[in-house]
Amino acid sequence: MAKIAIQHVCRECGFRTAKWFGKCGGCGAFGSVEEKSGQPAGRGLSAVLPIDQVPLSPGRRERTGIGELDRALGGGLVPGAVVLLAGDPGIGKSTLLLSALDRLAGPGRPVLYVSGEESLQQIRLRGERLGTLSPGLHLAAETDATVALDHARKLRPCVLAVDSIQTLGLCGLESAPGSVTQVREVGHRLVAFAKETGTPVILVGHVTKEGSIAGPRVLEHLVDTVLFFEGDRSHAYRVLRAHKNRFGSTNEIGVFEMQSEGLVEVPNPSALFLAERSADASGSAVVAVMNGSRPLLVEVQALVAGSSSGGSPRRTAIGVDSGRVAVLTAVLERKLRMMLADKDIYVNVAGGADLPEPAGDLGVAAALVSSSRDRALPSGTVVLGEVGLAGEVRAVGQIDQRLAEAAQLGFSRCVLPKGNRVRAGSALELCGVSNVGEAMDALFA
Repeated sequence: MAKIAIQHVCRECGFRTAKWFGKCGGCGAFGSVEEKSGQPAGRGLSAVLPIDQVPLSPGRRERTGIGELDRALGGGLVPGAVVLLAGDPGIGKSTLLLSALDRLAGPGRPVLYVSGEESLQQIRLRGERLGTLSPGLHLAAETDATVALDHARKLRPCVLAVDSIQTLGLCGLESAPGSVTQVREVGHRLVAFAKETGTPVILVGHVTKEGSIAGPRVLEHLVDTVLFFEGDRSHAYRVLRAHKNRFGSTNEIGVFEMQSEGLVEVPNPSALFLAERSADASGSAVVAVMNGSRPLLVEVQALVAGSSSGGSPRRTAIGVDSGRVAVLTAVLERKLRMMLADKDIYVNVAGGADLPEPAGDLGVAAALVSSSRDRALPSGTVVLGEVGLAGEVRAVGQIDQRLAEAAQLGFSRCVLPKGNRVRAGSALELCGVSNVGEAMDALFA
């Protein structure tokens, strides 16, 4: 009989050691190392192969049938991949998951949905409301991870979903489901199942009050993809972002609208983000940003208020890096002789979008100047460009896709770096600038 290897594991960071220590050697926490029975010792050596002789899996991505979800995943589910879907309570995680599983299920293609939070009747009622009653969608209300995996091995589903991982537990552990130890060990079991069988596994995760995923950080390291479902429950729109993706880009986003029949894809997010924009309002500029392979037009809003009464002016930025706002403010003060040091400055990207790249610098600067002068930018104008500390406007990448998106939404003019104007071909009127002074002259002359 194989000898059982006794290991000691830190419940905070997952650090493993053969001996017990009062202080964890990984994270330095005191009293966090616990004894745990590991796998039988002496199981033999694993194979060692040259990299060019490692066999590749013939599997291909599995499309979920929801285009925005597939985009955030990088093209679909990868065989054997583990996806962690997190978000605030009530944001629509279970709704999105049930819709995706219904489209993945089919004749001879069962999928298994394990729920530890809702009864089978509750899931059936939601399925009737959403129209997700595919016979290939199998349900199990289970909180024992071992039993859930037994169901999966017997059914052999093409996709396994667990809602949520914080509700599953292992009987051999004394701690309650949802604890650090339980979440870590259940996560290890589910990841092992995915890798052994090649079955994609989707895990729903809770978030804390601070907005981070509940449970140990090792859970995020275990999975292949981490998706965050963001949005305000008082608003209809939701944004799905990839915070980690071993099989695709982390810049892709999916946009949904919550309606009575469930989550509906938004095929043109640019129109959504600009839907309520006032064309003649000061402090507003439209920029074209790239989220992975998708160009998006978003509205940057700025408010330059009067002199701060508190002595120290406020600098608030939402959807844009506050450090970039501080740099752009300093550049405008130095190069355009604007007096902003004693002003309260607020910058916001409307619609819950954000500026993930420096290509929106010139748009932020234009919005600040527009608010300071109380003059609206010309109607139908898009602003593009990275701004350096010397006030120069630098070229940006993927200019053709950005201009095509602007033209599709009816914009007629673009102020952009001179370096991009030489290479770009577009139906828009292109105004190339080399520094922020020329850019503001082109916008406000």
